[in-house]
Amino acid sequence: MTSSAIKRLFFLIALTMFCAPAMADAEIHKGAAGSWIDRVELPRPDPRFDNQIRNGTSNLVSEYQIRQRPDGIETFDRYAYKIVDRTGLERGAAINFEFDPATSQITMNWLNIIRDGVVIERLPGATFDVFRREKDAEKGLFDGWLTAYVNVDDVRVGDIIDYGKTTIRTPIVGADLFFHSVAVAWGEPIALIREKVIWPANQPLNIRQVRTDIQPEVKTEGASKTYTWQSSNPAPVKIEDNLPADFLTYPTVQISSTDRWQDVVDAMLPYYRLDQELPAAYVAKLDDIAARYARPEDRMIEAMRLVQDTIRYVSLSMGRGSYIPRSPGTVIASGFGDCKDKALLLASSLRRLGVQADPALTDLDDGLTLGDMLPTIRAFDHVIVKASIRSQTYWIDATNYLQGGRAENLVPPDYGFALPIVPGSARMERIERKELFQPTTFVSEAFDFPKSKGEALKLTVSTTYRDADADSMRYRLASQSATKLADDYLQYYNRQYPGMSSVAPLSTRDDRDGNVVTTVEAYELPADALDEDDLAKNFPLKADVGISNLPEPDMVGRGGPIWLGSPMFRRHQCIVRNLKAEFVGPEKSDDVITPYVAFKARWSSTPTEFQVDWFLKTIGDRVPAKEIGSYLKSRRKMVDNASWSYNFAYAETEAN
Repeated sequence: MTSSAIKRLFFLIALTMFCAPAMADAEIHKGAAGSWIDRVELPRPDPRFDNQIRNGTSNLVSEYQIRQRPDGIETFDRYAYKIVDRTGLERGAAINFEFDPATSQITMNWLNIIRDGVVIERLPGATFDVFRREKDAEKGLFDGWLTAYVNVDDVRVGDIIDYGKTTIRTPIVGADLFFHSVAVAWGEPIALIREKVIWPANQPLNIRQVRTDIQPEVKTEGASKTYTWQSSNPAPVKIEDNLPADFLTYPTVQISSTDRWQDVVDAMLPYYRLDQELPAAYVAKLDDIAARYARPEDRMIEAMRLVQDTIRYVSLSMGRGSYIPRSPGTVIASGFGDCKDKALLLASSLRRLGVQADPALTDLDDGLTLGDMLPTIRAFDHVIVKASIRSQTYWIDATNYLQGGRAENLVPPDYGFALPIVPGSARMERIERKELFQPTTFVSEAFDFPKSKGEALKLTVSTTYRDADADSMRYRLASQSATKLADDYLQYYNRQYPGMSSVAPLSTRDDRDGNVVTTVEAYELPADALDEDDLAKNFPLKADVGISNLPEPDMVGRGGPIWLGSPMFRRHQCIVRNLKAEFVGPEKSDDVITPYVAFKARWSSTPTEFQVDWFLKTIGDRVPAKEIGSYLKSRRKMVDNASWSYNFAYAETEAN
């Protein structure tokens, strides 16, 4: 089921989430459905899918009916389901839905129980509790959405719950732009999915079908045209993990009132003026940057750091704040801002420094879908900055913190696509990934075995982080205490070598311009711990190169590709010294080279020292469905070859 469908489903209020006090009947009205709404009979579910029913409820109807209003749209949505067993009572007797009070006015049209063919009206006595739940408050995100909740009295197994509600939506931005997306099959059985759109006949709708050939029934009556899609008892879609964002799991129909991204940009342009006045004290900081740096590339980096590091991130995305940024002066005075605020401030700052820059709309998780989607304001949940210097394009996320590098090694955000807010020539643009030519994480472990009996084994770990991994590590060092970080590392080594203890504080070094962060750890393993359970005779060397980050989904019946995520290139080195014999690695190479990921192990030795280096690099961003079996086999081979064990207590001169 799609996320929009899930929002229409019932679920119990999670009391552990942040909630404001309940407000009884404050925002939910009651009233009859409008005459423009038609009502279909409850369909019969296909018994072939009964064994796929979840949570004790059988879905009967999910429908949307939509029509245009002068300042937005009016929608009617209906949902009906049957309680088929005791487990269904826990979910089926409670209904809730989320809404934005700044843009939506909701009227409940009916709430019925149908028992043995008899309709029992529950709406007249129903009491709606309205909660404000800020699920991401600890992240500084506040959206102002409300959750309406009603508990339906006297629900029994075998009952059908049927409710419908009307919503008048008045968008804050782009009231004349319409978009809707409907999945015509869910991940569980449903007897009928129905979508009806009533739209002016002189304003043709743009329709995109994704993995479905369902066509609408179209009727023209006077100045209106009605489009109706129906999907009866569609086969449930297998839910698959680790899919690329641009691979839509469910067969979907997208509907939009425009086929031009410029229309979306034109709706946003009035709110992203780059000629707004900046406070004098802030202008002085920009002038200082201009005086100290002649190259526009350096000015760009210094302005980026000024906005990223001095303006904290808080998102008050409520009402107008959901779409409209605050003025740069307001953001500077308050010392905080969300992505819109910080992007506008950074773009304005760069313009003053002589760098061409524009805010750009994108999506944090689903940015890849933007390349093949009908235009809509609703496609975005984030704003970044596009900067251009001569022929080079730079993408900057002003909400990042402590980002490193200069222009030549700046890491772009891995969001897929973005839409610059520019007049006249707006188009969706690809955010190119930075190719990795060297490991972004390089762990070097040096084990010094005791030279004499009774001495401790010493371990020194030096880790070098570059590019995106350096940015992540820099943020981790700033947001976590050094003690907590050191404890995490110590626990990691204690799991492999019980009895390991730290002998020096965690040492860190940060070359921010080079975007290189280095950490050094020092440990000691007492002689008795080395002898415990013959650890020295079965001493493990383990590669921590991120194999566990490579997805390992179930391949039974899988039809979609595997998403490998952002580019990854890692190296792990183990050096073992003070040995009493010469040790060697496997005679046969166990390298894994595929079009998607490469894994190599290389070793060398002297009479007293043994060294092994493991390398892991992702090559593509996904594995096609037809290659998943081969990929999973290769992944297992990587796991098998990522951990070697040796009897380092062996003292003969011949190789072990």
